Amino acid sequence: MDKRGEAAARTVLAVDVGNTTTGLGLFEDGDLAATWSLTTPERMTADEARAAALSFLHATERVPEVRDGIVASVVPGLTDAWTAAVAALSGRRPLVVGPGLKTGVRMRYHDPAEIGADRIADLAAAKESYEPPFLVVDLGTTTNFEVVDEDGVFVGGIIAPGFKLSARALAEAAAQLAVVDLRTPASVIGKSTREAVQAGVVMGEVARIDGLIDMVWRELGYETLVIATGEDAQTMRALSSRIRAADDHLTLRGLGILHALNRRP
Repeated sequence: MDKRGEAAARTVLAVDVGNTTTGLGLFEDGDLAATWSLTTPERMTADEARAAALSFLHATERVPEVRDGIVASVVPGLTDAWTAAVAALSGRRPLVVGPGLKTGVRMRYHDPAEIGADRIADLAAAKESYEPPFLVVDLGTTTNFEVVDEDGVFVGGIIAPGFKLSARALAEAAAQLAVVDLRTPASVIGKSTREAVQAGVVMGEVARIDGLIDMVWRELGYETLVIATGEDAQTMRALSSRIRAADDHLTLRGLGILHALNRRP
C-alpha cells in the first residue's frame, strides 16, 4: 500500500445527529482533523445526507480518503439515511452507536441501552481527557448532565429542556413574547421585554445549571470538575460559577474513541 492508501485506511468520518444540529468530524490517525455542522432537518434521504457529507469533505479536500465511519443519532428517522450515506462514501457500513458497542466506561445505570448515543460519546471522550470525578454538561436541544464518580463510574445524570427550547416554548405559550436572540443581557433586571426575556432565559439557565450542579455535589458528598460541551459551551462557561472547562468537540472526539475501541484497522 502506498502512503496515500495508508493514510486513507486511517481516515474516519464521524456523524453526530442531534435534534437541532448535526455535527460531522473527520479523523486522521485518531486525531480530529476537521469539523462541520448543519441544521438537522425533519426529513432527509440518504442522497441528501451524502451530499451534505460531500460538501464537508470537499472543503477539507479529503473526499477519496474516507475509509470508515461511525454514526451517533438521537433522531431515529435520520439514522438510516446517515448510515447509508457514510457507507456509500467509505465503502464500508459504519458503526452505529448503540447497545453492544464497547465504551470503555463503567456504568451503574438501570438500563444502559436507554442512554443516548451522544451521551455515550461524551462519556467516552471525557473519560480519556479528564480525571474523575467529573460532570459533563451537554448543551443542546436538551441540557444533559452526566455524572462520573470518584471511582470513574458513570452513576447517572439529568436531562432538562435546553435554553433555546425553553425560549421557543415561552414565545409559543405567551402571545406577546416573541422569540428573541439569546445573548447575555447587560443586567439581570431587564429594561425592556426583550431584555427581560434574555435575562429570564439565559441567566435563568445559568442559575438552573449551577443549582443542579450544587444538588449533584451534595448528593455525591464532594465536588467534581464540571465540563461544558455543545453549541453554547463557551458562553455558559463564562457565565457559570461552577463550570471550569469548555470542550466544544467532546461528542465528536468521543465518536473517534468509540470507533477505535470497536473497529479493527
